[in-house]
Amino acid sequence: MPLQTQPPIRFFAVIPCAGFGSRAGTAVPKQYEVIAGFPMVVHTLKAFSGVERMAHGVLVLAPDDVRMARVLTACPQPLFSSVYTGGATRADSVLAGLRALVDQGANDTDWVLVHDAARCLVTPAQIDALIDACQDDAVGGLLAHKLADTLKVETKGRVAHTVDRADKWLAQTPQMFRVGELLRALAQAGAAMTDEASAMEAVGLKPKLVPSSAQNFKVTYPEDFALAEAILNARQ
Repeated sequence: MPLQTQPPIRFFAVIPCAGFGSRAGTAVPKQYEVIAGFPMVVHTLKAFSGVERMAHGVLVLAPDDVRMARVLTACPQPLFSSVYTGGATRADSVLAGLRALVDQGANDTDWVLVHDAARCLVTPAQIDALIDACQDDAVGGLLAHKLADTLKVETKGRVAHTVDRADKWLAQTPQMFRVGELLRALAQAGAAMTDEASAMEAVGLKPKLVPSSAQNFKVTYPEDFALAEAILNARQ
């Protein structure tokens, strides 16, 4: 009898891109704000396109999004396709992206890397490092940065106490898990989950922490744009 061979494991990306980013103070959804010559989301997509092992990516957009088609016409990103099924929460949008991947042929055992569109400073090297660290792991994991600052707990505007930072990490993205396991975890955990690792933790799994860089921050507040632009310009 012929030997049974396992299909090669593939790596996919899901970029939830359906939010507005109200804290950023921009006139348009922040992922379309121009930084270092391109809309922020283009820098994000270029980083994933620079990873040879990526098979395909899905951009999850709001149903009424009218900007992304113009952006992709001006800056083509053939690795990615767009779906207009983004939801009210991050978890809803990620679920929509995962279901789109399955519809397009992804298997339960394939890996998916979920990444914030607003983490436009991620590099192909960081994405490759996450894949290298997690591709043989039973659970998967996430990029994270060990906390450097002293952490305070607040009550009514005053310090209640100081938290030991020795075992504290700042969660980043990408976060990398098996397609089937992440689908089930998100469906079970519900829409309140703010990242994929939390959903995996909620079903009893322990994602792996993969050291990253402080530069892989999420552009959130108005002052973040100037810092992101300075870093991108310095890299060029």
